[in-house]
Amino acid sequence: MIDLAFRIDDIVSEPYAAVPQLTARLEISERSGEKVHALALRCQVRIEPQRRGYDAQEIGGLADQFGPRDRWSQTLKPFLWMHCSTLVRGFSEMTLVDLPMPVTYDLEVTASKYLHQLGSGEVPLIFMFSGTCFTQGTSGFAVEQVPWHLEDSYRMPVAVWRECMDQHFPGSGWLRLSRDVLEELTRYKAEHGLTSWDSVVERLLSAERVREP
Repeated sequence: MIDLAFRIDDIVSEPYAAVPQLTARLEISERSGEKVHALALRCQVRIEPQRRGYDAQEIGGLADQFGPRDRWSQTLKPFLWMHCSTLVRGFSEMTLVDLPMPVTYDLEVTASKYLHQLGSGEVPLIFMFSGTCFTQGTSGFAVEQVPWHLEDSYRMPVAVWRECMDQHFPGSGWLRLSRDVLEELTRYKAEHGLTSWDSVVERLLSAERVREP
């Protein structure tokens, strides 16, 4: 039987991807001496927010997601960030591969909402591997499953995620609106001769400030 081990060497922002993408530099070892002909690798990446500290600004920003600070012992739990996969070519003993990690800046997505609030430091991640491995076996061809207990932890700098977002959405972010609200805003934008969505929101906020006592 194969004896695989996985280790994340690094995570980098992919500068030439058409959509936002991180890339994990992954080291795969085979320790039984079996030659791997091919590996269809799957990976579940989870964020473990309880494994890092937070400053006052981050605590305030995360209140919407995890509640007040005194409840974090119950609410600050690991959550799924993404599923990703790649095909690994044949190797013996050890190989290095790139694992694509597509990401989004949609602030309705739990992970993006969390990452957006982090000012600095690291993001504690756990990579949980599975998949199908093709080997020679005893008959010339064998198929084995990668067991789910194979995993590796990695602390990704927050700056890596921010670099990825800045490459695709420099100085901006995303909010999802209902269709009715978007139509109202579009009408308002046209009626007032505004040229950008920033100017629409700024005008509405300014009007709200004037009404405040």
